[in-house]
Formats: sequence, structure tokens, C-alpha cells
Amino acid sequence: MSAERGLFSYPKYRGDNFKSAPFLPMSKAEMAKLGWDQCDIILVVGDAYVDHPSFGMAVVGRMLESQGFRVGIIAQPDWNSKDDFMRLGKPKLFFGVSAGNMDSMINRYTADKKLRHDDAYTPNNEGGKRPDRAVIVYSQRCKEAFKDVPVVIGGIEASLRRIAHYDYWQEKVRRSIIFDAKAELLIYGNAERPLVEVAHRLAAGEAISTLQDIRGTAVIRKDPLPDWRGVDSTAIDKVGKIDPVPNPYGADDVGCSSYSEFAKAGIDLSKPAEVEAKPILVQPPRQKPWEKTYVKLPAFEQVSVNKPLYAHASRILHQETNPGCARAIMQRHGDRSVWLNPPAFPLTTEEMDGVFGLPYQRVPHPVYGKAKIPAYDMIKTSVNIMRGCFGGCSFCSITEHEGRIIQSRSQESILREIEEIRDKVPGFTGVISDLGGPTANMYRLRCKNPKAEQTCRRPSCVYPTICEHMDTDQSPTVDLYRAARKLPGVKKVLVASGVRYDLAVEDPNYVRELVQHHVGGYLKIAPEHTEDGPLSKMMKPGMGAYDKFKAMFDKYSREAGKEQYLIPYFISAHPGTTDLDMINLALWLKERDFRLDQVQNFYPSPMANATTIYHTELNSLKNLKGNTESVPVPKGERQRRLHKALLRYHDPAGWPMIREALQKMGLSKLIGKGKQCLVPEETRDEKNLKPKAGGKIAVTKHTGMNPVKEALIRKQQQISKSSGQASFKKGKG
Repeated sequence: MSAERGLFSYPKYRGDNFKSAPFLPMSKAEMAKLGWDQCDIILVVGDAYVDHPSFGMAVVGRMLESQGFRVGIIAQPDWNSKDDFMRLGKPKLFFGVSAGNMDSMINRYTADKKLRHDDAYTPNNEGGKRPDRAVIVYSQRCKEAFKDVPVVIGGIEASLRRIAHYDYWQEKVRRSIIFDAKAELLIYGNAERPLVEVAHRLAAGEAISTLQDIRGTAVIRKDPLPDWRGVDSTAIDKVGKIDPVPNPYGADDVGCSSYSEFAKAGIDLSKPAEVEAKPILVQPPRQKPWEKTYVKLPAFEQVSVNKPLYAHASRILHQETNPGCARAIMQRHGDRSVWLNPPAFPLTTEEMDGVFGLPYQRVPHPVYGKAKIPAYDMIKTSVNIMRGCFGGCSFCSITEHEGRIIQSRSQESILREIEEIRDKVPGFTGVISDLGGPTANMYRLRCKNPKAEQTCRRPSCVYPTICEHMDTDQSPTVDLYRAARKLPGVKKVLVASGVRYDLAVEDPNYVRELVQHHVGGYLKIAPEHTEDGPLSKMMKPGMGAYDKFKAMFDKYSREAGKEQYLIPYFISAHPGTTDLDMINLALWLKERDFRLDQVQNFYPSPMANATTIYHTELNSLKNLKGNTESVPVPKGERQRRLHKALLRYHDPAGWPMIREALQKMGLSKLIGKGKQCLVPEETRDEKNLKPKAGGKIAVTKHTGMNPVKEALIRKQQQISKSSGQASFKKGKG
């Protein structure tokens, strides 16, 4: 395994005199202006090119440029032929391929699998500018354009598909994306450290086929790396009873469903490997149990047909995400295997400062002219202060992509970026729209015990309770907020990123500072649900922490003389949620007069723990041995629509469905005018809309809806809309 090396410790490939480009070139004309005859590396991405540190291709491109490489960008190419992939010529070293800041399937389809007609990462919000499964399509076109040029895939789309994974859109288990993309190398997680090593080793003349041991990468191999010892995954985490699976590889390879071949052979992986004694003066450091060790997962052919084995493989993957103690992972796909090296080491504060201090223009490439790019407009005056999240929410992909260890910038680096925004961003009004990250209040928080941090395999540092080793002192964030407010030309600094409120209440001083100075009227937080069933599958705290935070929020708002409100976010149809759970949540919302306009049905994104539960209906958050818990999973369009309608209990469009469900559940008492009721009784107009036996209802041409019903719903929605915002002000929630 390659040793850790400083991100900026490499000598520049083209020497110290190599200068950065105003924008990374997107055409041969721009290359000519820079005096380039060829790019060393070409990045192919699914987003419009915005030269801003919130856009992955800009970070990666500027990072490689800082190492002395000539980097070009092909943004949102026409994927129908290879022609657009040849616009910058042949790269000297490799193509880097990414779908962009978002997974291309989530970008193009709603949670109900309906096609979206917009794209925030495209000029003028235009949809259809990227293909489905963009990484696979782009990679194949790169191979068609220059078949001898290596392809390195990365970004969140590739990262979350690095092993066999359940695909929500096809409703089946797909193999690792590296096989379908036909790429030589996959980089998962934040790419800077592995990508810089890949670039320098290729530039030094190494063949890409030899780059097999770089942390944070995955490759295709026939066999394990030499001198590595393996452990069967069932020796780490018992599967429990499973259906017999035919062994596709013959009797000598028993897979992972029966026993550990290493335990049978008498190999104890908890002890260091025995080495020959040598007469040396200094005793060498003892090898740690996880070093030079790989975990053999059940094969793709097994997990694709056996749900317990799929759940087991998912558990193992999530246990091997700590860079300090993670083992390599190997998973068979036919006669080859995908080999995952352990995760890359997190960036230090100095390295984070270096990445965010690169010469970004902070605006879209001039080729887009005056076209609006919504994603840029959202973040152009925001500042990312850290990476990672130790919350471990099962529906979130941050753990799989960025990891649990917080990587923070220095206060000086953050203040310099705010000054850059003030001086560079057109139309800056003095307001910083967000000072945050994946979670606003995890800045500089880490495990207080370095040894525990290195060896911990917990999926969350705050669930079911906050770990005793976790630092909860948020004073560095308070200091940062105060310093940011004092900068000349800065009128207001807002915090728009989500706040982990169970963590916030551990430091009342932080809550006071946040509430009194950094809330723009509304603060969004995410309880996600009120009931223990779904909360336990989300790995989220109970409502006690929400109530405590709300009491503090209200108190500090009053002290500041400000009228401010919490906006809670909830998820419908999450695994573990019953119809009764959703009714109880709807009653909780109604009691507090919350009327949610935008709600999110659970979206099974690749590799997330909640997606595993969705697919298998097993609680993969626990050891599967003896685990008989049957997890209710809302599936099918009708049940998912019902759960979404219950979150929007105030919308008359959902009342017929809610009434029908309440009647079937014996809860007709919740239909009526009383305070305890969830929806009103059916009106005379609604009854008249029902077709008589054998009859049909006339519908309007433009909506396909009965005109009387359409008018009734429109009237009710106008009433709801006029009182909706007021409900946040009057509500008890």
C-alpha cells in the first residue's frame, strides 16, 4: 500500500514556472492562447463548468493544475457520438470522467421515477443535457475517441457504485460501475490525494496497469495484491440463516455463505503475522491487524439473488470506511474481481487551505455568456468551511463519499475566501448566504481520543447517543462567526446549511450565537420523523432533542427581540415506516399547525444503508445472525403517494386517499371537523363528483381532472396558501 504523502509535496510536473490559466480551457482556441499544443489531462463532466470551489470539476482541475499539469475540461458533451470528446485532442496522460456534483440518475428523475425537465447545473436550468448513467456513457465515448488513453472515473456517481449495488431505477442489483464503464481506475471519495498520486506516477512513466495499491481507488484484478492475506466476510460479521446459493465457481471456492476459509486454516487475523527473527538493533513496528489484509465479500452473482447476503455485504462495506483501520475489500464478478483499496487519508487543515486557496475565478466560464446557472446562483456567496459528517444518517451518502472524519479549514483561510467574495463576485450585497458544509455545526469537531478515532468502526458518533469521546465544544465555530461578522463590507452572515440540533444543544453558547446573529428569519433543521420505528432505521435522534433545541431557539430569539421560526424537514415512505407512523406524524404537524409545501419521498440512492433496508427488508444496521426483525418498507406507487399525502395533510388533493386509508385502518374518528381530526369529511360537492355505476366523469383537456373537482381543489389550495406561512408563525412546532 502506498504511503501517505503531503498533497503539495510533489515537484511540479512542468516546473515552477508553469502558470495557472484564467479558466481551464474548453476549446482548442483557448489552448492556443495559453501556448498549449496538448492537454496532459482532460476532465469530462456532466455539469456546466463553473470555476468555483463548490464545483467538483473546478476543484479537481485546479488541484491538478497546481501540480504543474495542463488540464482541459469538456463540460456537458454531446454523448451521441465520439466527436465532442475529441474537441481538445488527445490527452497525454488520461481522461478523468465524472457525472458532476450530482448522481446523473437522481439529477434526471424524481423519487417517483418521473423525468425531470430542469437541471440546476445547466445554463438556463435546461434539462436533458446529460445522459442516464453519465459516467458509463462518457467513459465509453472516451474509449471510442482514443482507445489507448486510460480512463479514470470518479465523483459521487462512481463513488457510490464501487461494488455491486442495488439500482432503484431498474430494481435490480448491478455490478460495480468500473466494469460497465470499462475504466482502468475508479477513485472514490474526495479525489485530491489519490488523483494527484495517479497523475504523478503516470507522468513518471508508470503504466496505469501498475497503479493497483493507491488508497481511495478501486481496480479490476484476477487475484488479490501480492503478500496480502484475506479474511472471509463471515468471520467479521455473521450472516445468519440464508437460502442456499449455488456456487458459480466450483467446489473449491465456497464463497462467503458457509465458513471462513482462513479460520479453518488456523489463521488468527487478530494477531500480527509471524516474521522471521533477525538480529536488528531496533524492533520494527508491529503490523496492525488490518494492514495488508483484505475482506472477501460475497460475489456479485450471490448478492444479486440473495438479499441476506446483499445486506451482509453492505454491512461489511460500511464497517470498512475508517481510513485509520479499514481493510481492503475484494468482490468477485464472474472470473474477475473489483479490488477496493482502503480509503484515502483525510486532508489536513493546511491541505484543505491549499485546496480552497487555489486561483478560482468564482464565476461560470465565459462561454455561457449571460445564461443563468441556478446551482451557481445558490452558492456564489456561500463558503464551505469543512468536509465530512459523523452523523451517519442511513439515507445519506456523505459517510460513503466524504467519510466520518471532519476535515476543517483554518479560520484565516475562510476569512480570506469571504474577502474574495466581497471583492470578486458581481453584485455582492454584503450578505454571505451560508457559512457551513454538510453539517453547519461540526466545524473542527473530532474524536478526543486519537487511538479511538483510528480504530473506531461505529457508523455514527452521535447515534444512538453522542459518543463519550466526541468533542462537542463548538466554540471554534462561534469564534469563526464573530470574526466573519467583523469583516469590512460584510453586513450579514447567514447559516443555511443544516444544523445537527442534538449536537447543538450540548453547547448553548453556540445556539445563542447562531440564533441571535445568523438566522435569516427561518432556520431549517431535519427531525425527519416523529416515530421511533422510522427514526431507528434512519439513525436519527428522538423528538426529545428537537423539543430541547426549539425551547433554546425560542428563548434566544426572544432575548434578541427577533421573530424567527424553525422549519422542520421530514421524509415520507422511509424504510421502517408504517401507515400508522405517517398518520402520527401528520397529527403532530397538524397539532402544531405546520403546513409543509415541499416534502421529500424517500429516494433509494446507491449504497446508502437505508437503500439496503429498502431492497432487502432486513435491518442491516444490526448483525444479521439471529436478527429476525422484519422491517416494513413502503413500496409501490400507491403507498408512497399515501405517505406523501399524509405529510401534506392540508392539501385537499390528498384527502380522498387519506380518508380511504383511515377508514380501512379503523380510524374514521380522525375524519371530521374536530381538533383531533386529520382531514374533513367528504363534502357534498365531492360526493357529486363520484361517478355513478357505469358512468364516467368529464375531464378538462389541460389537466385531465373533473372541472368541478379542479375548481374545488384550487379554492382549497388558495386558502391553504394564504395561511401556510402564517402557520409557521402561529404554530407550536
